[in-house]
Amino acid sequence: MKLSPRLLKTLINLWPPFLGAGIKVGHIAPDWQQVDVRLRLGLTNRNYVGVHFGGSLYSMTDPFFMLMLMQSLGPDYVVWDKAGSIEYHKPGKGVVHARFNLDHQQIADIRRHTATGEKHLPQLKVDIRDSAGDVVATVHKTLYVRRKKGR
Repeated sequence: MKLSPRLLKTLINLWPPFLGAGIKVGHIAPDWQQVDVRLRLGLTNRNYVGVHFGGSLYSMTDPFFMLMLMQSLGPDYVVWDKAGSIEYHKPGKGVVHARFNLDHQQIADIRRHTATGEKHLPQLKVDIRDSAGDVVATVHKTLYVRRKKGR
């Protein structure tokens, strides 16, 4: 489904799992190549020791590379999350941010790898940073991308 970045931003910000966790999308670029997400520390997303719950940190990153690729590649492609992991670097306090970036070369490489109908498993990463710019966690994502048969 082709959505405008503005409509998707509104829908995601009203989506109950993100709304309840305090996750907010601040910006989606018109070409789908950049998304900014933030997470404020609150009662619903803090852990036992008072810092960001790791599940909330991962949740704030979960759908974005898949959505960005789906919108960038169009309806002729199947795009799924295949695997993900998170590496924690320091406790997250206050507001944390993640900026997702795709560039034209990455999209061209994916199109090239899938041109004959083969699957491609691009590996992408995003850093979650605190307000000082320090990396709190790094999320690694592996996506499954394939051109649909008969297209």
